[in-house]
This record gives sequence, structure tokens and C-alpha cells, in this order.
Amino acid sequence: MAIKATVYKTTLQIADLDRGYYADHQLTIAQHPSETEERMMVRLTAFALFADEALVFGQAMSNDDEPDLWQKDLTGAILRWIVVGLPDERLIRKASGRADQVVIVSFGRAADIWWNENRSKLTRLDNLTVLRLPTASTQSLTKLVSRTMQLQCTLQEGGIMMSGEKGVVEIEPVVLHGKLSSDKAWQ
Repeated sequence: MAIKATVYKTTLQIADLDRGYYADHQLTIAQHPSETEERMMVRLTAFALFADEALVFGQAMSNDDEPDLWQKDLTGAILRWIVVGLPDERLIRKASGRADQVVIVSFGRAADIWWNENRSKLTRLDNLTVLRLPTASTQSLTKLVSRTMQLQCTLQEGGIMMSGEKGVVEIEPVVLHGKLSSDKAWQ
């Protein structure tokens, strides 16, 4: 019998001072059996970074044709394709042809090694942004995990502060590749 996903209910209050985006999102997050809590929380952080009413979680853990998060317009065209982790560069090239913008949110101890191995191929993609989240910060996100989470996320000057009942985590993303507008940092 297959192991089922663990379901988390999250109320995420976002105050994105860089974009002028303020909203509350009621999210249901399915943690795939092979996914760590750290990765799940990085997916949630990626949602907060690019939050929009049209941004939804994909099925990337079980389907190579979907990202971790994506945003489509009313015609079904893919505006933003977001991948969490250290993806295969062939999948990113394919996504680059399908979406207006592709974002990789890398994390973990191997993130720098992965970037050094893939940099020359990925930097050729004009619609790609690559971010790296510091390992200590992403590991600290796991202390906020509970089956029902009430989280607040403040984004200001490129920094992220995620807080909940169990504490506060500050994250300083590093832009490895791509352009982020200075007055609308994460758009």
C-alpha cells in the first residue's frame, strides 16, 4: 500500500512591502511522502515571494510536466513556473520554452555545487531567475511546522521574515542569476 501525502492547512498573511502586495491566503499543502519538512516550507516561502491570487501549487514531486508552483493567465498561458530545489537543467530549458518567467528557488548544502555545474547552461536562458536560500535559514523554517499553521510573512528590501506561533525565521535570498526590479523586487 502506498504511503499517502501529509496534509497541512496554512493561513499565510503576506505583507510584501517591495511589491505593495498585502493578502491573506488559506492554503492546503500536501507534503509528498518523499518530501522533507524543509522542502515543504521552502515551497511555502516561494509562494510568499511570488504571491498572487492566480499562483497555485503544482504536482512537481509526482509529475515532471508540472512545477512546484505556477501562475497562469485567464487563457491558460503560463506566466510563471517556479521550481524548488536543484532541478535538472533539461527540465528548466523545457520550462523556459513554456513559460514567460521561470524561477528556481535552490536550497540545501549542495546548492552551490549544483549551481557551479549548471551555471553555463542556465545563464543562457533570458527568462530565468535563480535564487539560493541559505541552508541555516531553510532548516530553521522547520521549527514553524505544524499540521495547522498560522504564519505571517513580511518581505522588505529583498529580505524575508517568516513568523508563527513557534518563532521567527529571517531569510536573505541570494540572486544567482536573473533580473529583479529594484522597486518591485520579486516580480
